[in-house]
Amino acid sequence: MIRSLGDKTPKIADTAWVSEHAYVVGDVEIGEYSSIWPGVTVRGDGKESIKIGNYVNAQEGAVIHGSGLVIEDYVTIGHSVVVHGDFIGEGSLLGNNCTFLFHSNLGKSCLIAANSVVLANVDIPANSFVTGIPGQIKRQVSEKQKEAMKRTALSLVEHAKLFKESGL
Repeated sequence: MIRSLGDKTPKIADTAWVSEHAYVVGDVEIGEYSSIWPGVTVRGDGKESIKIGNYVNAQEGAVIHGSGLVIEDYVTIGHSVVVHGDFIGEGSLLGNNCTFLFHSNLGKSCLIAANSVVLANVDIPANSFVTGIPGQIKRQVSEKQKEAMKRTALSLVEHAKLFKESGL
């Protein structure tokens, strides 16, 4: 469901796919070939817009909310992830059921392990592998992991095309 809030209406690229069972409301921009899967909420009711880049996928049950939140290209947001931060860098992957709290920033090509919690007001540098509660940087993301993260983002583009072409 795509809804306006006051005078703010989501702007969704023609090539993007938003499930009929997702809820996208307010001041939200969704880029080319991005996908918003069933049960996802994207709530753009802050003072500034939520900007979701190209080739981004937000999987079932994710909640995306914030004012001025920017999600760059090729980002994967896993199942049941809570995104309430300010910035997610290109090529990053947020593992299933992790939480990314507000006023936090995630550099490019970061990997947040499933079930981890990135606390509020934290800046995670590029290429970091973060795990735990609270999330701690354990090491650098390997080249093999970066390639796998990019493949994941691209595979979800192809998968979303099937849903879009089927009218779902």
